[in-house]
Parts: sequence; C-alpha cells; structure tokens
Amino acid sequence: MTRRAVVIGVGHYLPDRIVPNAEFEKTLDTTDEWIKSRSGIERRHFAAPGQTTSDLATEAANAALKMAGLSGNDVDAIVLATSTADLTFPSAATMVQAKISNTKGYAFDIQAVCAGFAYALTNANALIVSGQADRVLVIGAETFSRIMDWTDRSTCVLFGDGAGALLLEAQTGEGTIDDRGILSTDLNSDGSHRDLLYVDGGVSTQSTGVLKMQGQEIFKHAVEKLAQTAHTALDKVGLGADDVDWVVPHQANIRIIKSTARKLGVGMDRVIVTVQDHGNTSAASIPLALSVGVANGQIKRGDLLVTEAIGGGLAWGAVVLRW
Repeated sequence: MTRRAVVIGVGHYLPDRIVPNAEFEKTLDTTDEWIKSRSGIERRHFAAPGQTTSDLATEAANAALKMAGLSGNDVDAIVLATSTADLTFPSAATMVQAKISNTKGYAFDIQAVCAGFAYALTNANALIVSGQADRVLVIGAETFSRIMDWTDRSTCVLFGDGAGALLLEAQTGEGTIDDRGILSTDLNSDGSHRDLLYVDGGVSTQSTGVLKMQGQEIFKHAVEKLAQTAHTALDKVGLGADDVDWVVPHQANIRIIKSTARKLGVGMDRVIVTVQDHGNTSAASIPLALSVGVANGQIKRGDLLVTEAIGGGLAWGAVVLRW
C-alpha cells in the first residue's frame, strides 16, 4: 500500500475589476488585436486598492475547503506559492492561516515565480508522503499588477491578479498508476538565465522594482523546457502523452501553450486554456485553470493530468496527478 496526496477540494478567486485589452489603448501604443495575436489574452483581473495577495489566497482557500466540506482547522499545513507577498515578512501563508482560523498547523511561502505552484505541489506531496501532514492546503496567489511598468507594452498587458487552491489529503493507494493523487513530480532551475525574467528591485536594494522580461528568449526556453519536464515526469511512472486526459499548463501565452502541446504530442482538445480570461497570473495560473476546468465539467474524477510551468530563475517543473 502507498500513501498518496489526493485532491479533495479545489477553488479559485478573481478580483472584481476586469480589465479588457481596450483599456490599454488609452495609454499605450497597442491595440486589442495586437495583444490577442501575440498572447491570446483578451482580459485580466486587477486587485482593488488595499486588496492584498493574502486576501485573494484566503478566498481561494475557503472555496477549496468548502468543496471538501472542511474548515480551516482541519488542515495540517499551508503552502503558498507567490512572488508578490503582502510584506517582506511574515509569510503570506501565515496570514492566510490566521484568516481561515487555523490554529494547529504550520504555514510557509514558496517563491519560484511562475513555476511556484509546481514547486508548492511537490513540497506538499513530500509532506504528505513522509507523514508530516495528512492534509495540506496548496495555494497559488499573485498581485502582479503591483510590479508592472505601465509604460512597457511588451510586459504590462500580459499579467493579471488571482488565486487558486487545492486541498490535498493523505489516502492509501495500491502503488500503481491507477491510484488517485500525485504520481510523480519533476523540478528544475538554472540561475544562469536570471536576466531573462526578473524584477529590478528588492529588499536589499530598498526598492520594489518592476518586472523586466526578454520575451523572445523566454519563449525559446519555455517550449523546450516545458515539454522536457512534462515528459520526464511522465517517464518516471511509465506513462506517455497518450495516457494523459488533460494538460493543465501555466497560462502565460497561447503560442507557448500550443507549441508545447505539439511538442508533447497532445491535441489542444486535451489542454485546459484560461489565458484569454486571466492573463498570466504567475503562480496562480495552474490552480486557477484546474478550478475552472473542474467548474466547467472538463476535469473529472479519475482523469490523468499533467501540469507544467516555467518562470523566472529560470525555474520550471511538472506534476503528474490522477484527479
């Protein structure tokens, strides 16, 4: 018998303010068609003044708990993936912990930018498999609208705010690929490429900074590395592209999503796509897409999923799980 980390709840939250592409036409040399043709993005959500990452994360967490029929104190650990935490410290995860009235568990943040949720899922899985937790709330939440250069049309039109959450529970499986839960993970990073995607500020420089990106170079790395990490994660458990019901990719750019799907050998009819409605929500994009896929009736119990993401670092990774 094998201890598995099984999804028992999922939820997401998007801020009320919806920002269509046309809104950028007022201040930038861009058009709705230009943005859509290069990214697939049509709209995104921005957090309200005073609305923080932990606020968004709490809403998504509560939605996942509600689906599972549990309360905050039924959770042993909270792992929150974010690059836009409310404060330098304490962690946004501990803020969520207080907001959901969890008094018995522990909470921490993980920062791997857009790959953050893959890293968070991998760590949560390790906590459950090792017996250090029976239920782990895994959240991806971002307020990237707070780190945009609003004069840079190549970046500021791409990102949005939001949060998604999964509730994982330890359950016993047979130790086969038919088990529900996380079956394999694969994580990677290469710090030599840090200048391709970064924020030019931080605590040690006493500045917040704004996002900087070399888009064409990121595209080249993304397609190759996303396909590679997905194949590696599948190979670890003797599975292939034909076994996959749904690919749930990081929602950065529709061209990257389509190119990666082709390289994986998976048709777009088996790919969950939400980038048109949310933009790039960094660590929140995969759990957001999972939650939307469930709400839309696409993802069903027993389906085999592959999630993959790449972000600043460069950091990238994939997770294979049976829903």
